[in-house]
Amino acid sequence: MNAQTETYKQVSLVTGAAGGLGAAIVKELTRRGWRVAAGWHRKSVAASEDVLPVPLNVTSEESVKGAVELVTAKWGRVDLLVNNAGLTINETLLKTSDEDWERVMDVNLRGAFLLSKAIVRAMLKQRSGHIINISSFAARSGPRGQVAYASAKAALIGFTQALAKEGGSRNVQANVILPGVMPTEMTASLSEEVMTAFAEANALGRINDVAEVARFIAALAEMKNISGQVFQLDSRIAPWT
Repeated sequence: MNAQTETYKQVSLVTGAAGGLGAAIVKELTRRGWRVAAGWHRKSVAASEDVLPVPLNVTSEESVKGAVELVTAKWGRVDLLVNNAGLTINETLLKTSDEDWERVMDVNLRGAFLLSKAIVRAMLKQRSGHIINISSFAARSGPRGQVAYASAKAALIGFTQALAKEGGSRNVQANVILPGVMPTEMTASLSEEVMTAFAEANALGRINDVAEVARFIAALAEMKNISGQVFQLDSRIAPWT
């Protein structure tokens, strides 16, 4: 790679980069030539020439500010933000404590708010940028026992579409991904029976693949004319409501 190409290498920040989907996104973006700031909280990420591990608690405004400053000090800009960090607590409404509700909202919704707010000003100024938020099919279907998670992920869709309208005049894109059920740490505790039921709920009879979702996200990140859209990546079919 010559020096001129190196100068124009795009920079991304991926939250939750130590998890299954996050790690796959980091791998795919670097394969495509991106520099990636890999945000991690409890489990660290390995560094490489194009991967900068960034300690990041998405629920802390101070941590978010420090992470963004670290990335911009290293590479000067952020062209892509992937708000991937997520948390689910599977309880019905009456069993959901105030503390659990706040934890789910903080990680899934407030984290995306804090990161987007910290980065979008620079994107507006440079008149380019893309924010991709990871939501869930639960936002559309409202499954039993996921009242907090479904609420946070549904709010994230509205947040993204409002952001797309605010940033559109300055060429800043915002889109949502519903990745579907995948074999990740978030689903590792689910029984074989539950995972089979998820597979059977798909028209294709199988759950999604982490690497395929990462490829879609990386491809979307490089598209210039798509914003404010919700992309469901499995084969569950929801009513048109």
